[in-house]
Amino acid sequence: MPLHPTIAKFIAEMPAPPPGPLDPEAMRAADESHVAPMEKRLPVHSVQDKTVPTSVGDVPVRVYTPTPAESHPVLIYFHGGAGFLGSLNTHDHVTRELANATECVVVAVDYRLAPEHAFPAGLDDCYAVVQWVAEHGTEPGNGLGWDGQTLVVAGDSSGANFAAAVSAKALDEGLNGITHQVLYYPSLDLDFDVERYESLKTNAVGNGLETAMLKPFNAFYLDSGADPADPLVSPIKRKDLSGLPTTLVITAEYDPLRDEGEVYGQKLADAGVPVTVHRYDSAGHGFVQHFSWLPEFQGVFAETAEFLRGQG
Repeated sequence: MPLHPTIAKFIAEMPAPPPGPLDPEAMRAADESHVAPMEKRLPVHSVQDKTVPTSVGDVPVRVYTPTPAESHPVLIYFHGGAGFLGSLNTHDHVTRELANATECVVVAVDYRLAPEHAFPAGLDDCYAVVQWVAEHGTEPGNGLGWDGQTLVVAGDSSGANFAAAVSAKALDEGLNGITHQVLYYPSLDLDFDVERYESLKTNAVGNGLETAMLKPFNAFYLDSGADPADPLVSPIKRKDLSGLPTTLVITAEYDPLRDEGEVYGQKLADAGVPVTVHRYDSAGHGFVQHFSWLPEFQGVFAETAEFLRGQG
């Protein structure tokens, strides 16, 4: 089916980008300008900003508690934005939806961004928060009330890249606790060889994210020291995927990154990892963040909840 008409109309009406190199500060300000005011955000039982004391320093997080129950599963969320964009605010609506749908305490991580912070600062922040939750999440008085059973890492686009990298790093370092990973249209291969995946060619233009923009968008992250050959930068390059957590991969029909997400899902299955891969027809990259309010895509949060409950 064609690209969803609402998405197509939005893309057609987008102003042309300003000439010259990308300006991170201006792009961040533009993103923040679209954040809904507090009174229009989805209600959640409790939302608190706090800092987590970790091995790499205090990391800001936003904690969403869906119900007054004493214990919950925990889902740790990493926002997308190619390593230089995105914030707790730009993805606040996503994490609110996830908390309510999954009945997990959602911990959104405000990790350090490139180019101000060189690789692996952002990834280190994400891993350190997971490590702290795994080691201290069940302790009374920490504001989480982890049930000690279900611990999910999740993210969209480059945030999904971080989720996959964190899962692999945890496996290698013997950090136990992660039970699931949820990857929304993941960016998993940062060498951007257009011949590697067919969707980089078939979805190259006209669908929002364009193949030609992948290199400049990710340049801030890569130029800060991230090597695309490193499996912690390109998780799909990991040779042995066995032992990774049960995985949900969500892809979009008109996303240039579609095929690498689906190939990663197949590699996980081949390695014996329980995996569910679901392609959303008529969707483009970023639909969970920007268009999950459309009826065709609203089910992504319920699907995530069913997956985490073992019904996916």
